[in-house]
This record gives sequence, C-alpha cells and structure tokens, in this order.
Amino acid sequence: MGRLDNKVAIVTGASRGIGKTTAKLFANEGAKVVCAARTLEEGAHFLEGSLNTTVAEIRQAGGVALAVQADVSEEEGCSKIVETAKKEFGPVDVLINDAVVSYFMPIKDYPVKRWVRAFAVNVHGPFMMTQKVLPDMIERGHGAIVNVSSGAAIGPGRGPYKESGTGGTMYGATKAALERFTQGLAEEVQQYGISVTAVSPSNVVPTPGTVYHKLVTGYDDPLGESPEMMARAILLLATEPLDKITGRVTYSQQILKEYGWIEKAKGRGIDTPGTGYSQI
Repeated sequence: MGRLDNKVAIVTGASRGIGKTTAKLFANEGAKVVCAARTLEEGAHFLEGSLNTTVAEIRQAGGVALAVQADVSEEEGCSKIVETAKKEFGPVDVLINDAVVSYFMPIKDYPVKRWVRAFAVNVHGPFMMTQKVLPDMIERGHGAIVNVSSGAAIGPGRGPYKESGTGGTMYGATKAALERFTQGLAEEVQQYGISVTAVSPSNVVPTPGTVYHKLVTGYDDPLGESPEMMARAILLLATEPLDKITGRVTYSQQILKEYGWIEKAKGRGIDTPGTGYSQI
C-alpha cells in the first residue's frame, strides 16, 4: 500500500530537479501523476531534463504518469494542466507547485521583463493553479496543496552589511510572497478539508538549475542536500492529516526529523532560524 494509492497528483516543474524527483516518488507511492513543465523533450532547454524523460522513468518503474507541456505563468497553461488531469485521471487530490524561474542580478540592473516574468511563474502560477484545483477539492471535501519555497525567502536582516549581496533579492521576494500566500490560503480553505503547506530545502539541493547558477559546486557538493530529501518532505506534507500540518511553512530535514522519517537533521530550521512564517 502506498501513501498515495488511487490519488491524482499534479507536479509542476517536473522536468528536472526537485519536481522530477517528487513526481517519481509520488508515482512510486501509488499516485497517478500529471507532470507539468515547459520542456517536453531533451535538448529543448539549455538545462538537462524534460517531461518525456521524467514520464519514461516513471513508467519504466511501473508507475502511472502523463506529461503536459504548459506555462504556469499563463492562465491558459494552468487550465490546460488541470483539465487534462481531470480528463485522463479524474479530479485532482494533490497539487505540488514547484515550477520556478530565477535570475540572479542586482536590482539596479534588473530588466523589468524578467522581474515580471519571475513573479508570473513563482507567485501568480501557484495562485492560478490553486484556483483551478480548488472547486473539485472543495466539492469532495479534501485535498492537499504543497508549495515549494526556498531559503532565499530569509532576508539578510538589517545593516550595515559586509557584502553587497548575491543578486537574489527578486527570487527571495517571490518565495517570501509564496509563504504568505500559503498561510493565508490555508486559513481560507481549512473549512473545506484542504491542507496547504510550504517547504524549503534545509540545504541547497544540487539540481541542473542550482549547478548552473553556481549555488553549489556540483552534484556531489558535500554541503548539498539530495532532491530525495525534499521529495520525501513534500510527500509527508501532502499525506499527513490536515489538523497536524496545514499552514506549516517548514524545511525538509526539520519536518522529516519531527515526524521520525530521518534520525539526524541539519541546516535551515534546525541549526539556523527559518523565515518568520516558519516560526508562527
């Protein structure tokens, strides 16, 4: 018996990284997984990874999955994902908002189009995806929404500063907004039996994106955290009872250790404080 037997799950950003690993774990736990992203085939994006690869690996392992190429920054794309899921598998039980766009540069140099694009994917996308799945979740009286946040949501605090920053202000701002959205939404939909949570890696996860942006030294960075750790934390939040977890803004190793899924934990939420939303 899997924790997601007979459940229908959508995972955005499923072409690579945390999204891909989560989609594979969910399928292994019995879910019918709709994998959504913009990259359908290998080579269509400069980063390694594609929906076709993710779905092929799931099917080879005996799981059930479907690829939906769509852009979550557009309402039409969000509608396509949810409508396809419902048509092929049935109403959605679990939504994982993992799709993300990030550009690292100082605010003084930031192109307005990139700023708007990032907020469209990182904040507006989860909002629109949520709106599309809520009617069926409300009607059926259950559902789980997990938003993937980031340690970047933790600001640098007050100055003066020794360094000039890493150009991550925009990315951090979108993730801080996502965490506030998480708790506000959780409060609104608790009455319908729907849980809403957010989780960040306790340590930077080596993925094609983080390697490209040099946030880690490589896939074998000793200070990094495996994507499987985040996938397990997402699974936990998607399957625990609402009264235990809804409204939680947490960190992968913190929540896994709290529930006894791992014995030792380190990083954000354990060795250092998280955001304000993780502490209330």
